[in-house]
Amino acid sequence: MASEHVRYLTEKTFGAEVLETPGPVLVDFWASWCGPCRMLGPIIDELAGETDASVCKLDVDAEGALAAQYGVMSIPTVIVFRDGEEAARFVGVQSKEIYLNALK
Repeated sequence: MASEHVRYLTEKTFGAEVLETPGPVLVDFWASWCGPCRMLGPIIDELAGETDASVCKLDVDAEGALAAQYGVMSIPTVIVFRDGEEAARFVGVQSKEIYLNALK
């Protein structure tokens, strides 16, 4: 079950939720059929409850144009944006600590 702290992005909400948000925003590019994405899900949910940063998910099947715009070639890909600019990128499942450090 997804955390109530995780925001689900669409093309319409991406600008306001990510690009126009001051500070760090973590975006998990994922798909429901992706096994590693399902493994990462609980980590993302935990992060959302443990950080003041915005934590978001973007379904690459529903929002393929956005995934392509950011060069997401494999999933899961997690991009940390800071003040609207890409600050860090992780491909594959990483530890929660790695994501937390990127949000500092």
